[in-house]
Amino acid sequence: MFTGIIEEIGTIAHIRMGTASCVLTIHAEKILSDIHIGDSIAVNGTCLTVCSFNGNQFSADVMPETMRRTNLGRLSPGSRVNLERAMAADGRFGGHIVSGHIDGTGTVKSFKREDNAVWVTIAASAELLKYIVEKGSIAIDGISLTVARVTSQDFSVSVIPHTGEETTLLARKPGDTVNLECDVVAKYIEKLLGNAKKKGGITPLFLSEHGYL
Repeated sequence: MFTGIIEEIGTIAHIRMGTASCVLTIHAEKILSDIHIGDSIAVNGTCLTVCSFNGNQFSADVMPETMRRTNLGRLSPGSRVNLERAMAADGRFGGHIVSGHIDGTGTVKSFKREDNAVWVTIAASAELLKYIVEKGSIAIDGISLTVARVTSQDFSVSVIPHTGEETTLLARKPGDTVNLECDVVAKYIEKLLGNAKKKGGITPLFLSEHGYL
């Protein structure tokens, strides 16, 4: 599990392409101080498994499903990526629950400065927007952010200076693709309500069967 608090910005050192997959080698510093084979690292919000590492780089396999769902297939040597190690059991929960399982991608529409903050507006599909609510949480390229506005076509977040400096978001350009992970709670609620509808609605019996009573 991750929290969406980016630890450092890494740089793609090498990409070894397969038929529909790849192996990413990423240059990093801070996160390599405590890393092991098999560890989970969120790369632009995508949970990847460390398969090898040395003093200043680590490598991870990217399977075809991940290539389809995320922006990792658009990376090239020199690309900068947000990095976060999986949360330690004694860590401070600074962001929100982030699984590292990307729901889909969005497209950056615009940036607009307002005093010390920058509004970032991102277009997304209706399939993703149904899970995005005003003042709810969203992970954009792995960054835990609060949704400030939602329309039928896009949503906006307001980015403070620290987040802008410590992540890649404000270095993006209109038209760029970003990874989106919606709040997991919304997806579970949708599943629960769907099951309830099939069984005739939410009743005391339904709640009891699912551990709520």
